[in-house]
Amino acid sequence: MQTKIMMTLSAAVLAVLGIAFTFLPEELAVYLGSEPGPLDVLQLQVVGALYAGFAMLNWMAKGSRVGGIYNRPICIANFAHFFIGAMAMFKFLFRYPEQPFTLWILCAVYAGLAAWFGLTLYRHPLPAQSSQV
Repeated sequence: MQTKIMMTLSAAVLAVLGIAFTFLPEELAVYLGSEPGPLDVLQLQVVGALYAGFAMLNWMAKGSRVGGIYNRPICIANFAHFFIGAMAMFKFLFRYPEQPFTLWILCAVYAGLAAWFGLTLYRHPLPAQSSQV
């Protein structure tokens, strides 16, 4: 299983979210239909910092073996994050379906990454390809 693509994709998604929530918390809250107070802005910026840190972790681990027993803590943390996030978004979006389309797309991306990390968690990585001919 090719995990470099998975780790790079998840790092990119988390980096975009991290940068957005760190530098545009008020604008994102207003876009999503909320009137943010100072504490809300602070919470969104802290969430952005979490996303950015997780993105850096995934980016740094993209060249390592992931799956089975290899880098299991990284894999299970990503699985938990994307699975729990996808379930929370599904619940929210089915209760309030009039939300912006970008939230539906983000939910689909989260669900896809949750499935990918879930599969990777219980599969052993492919052996390294030999360059000998």
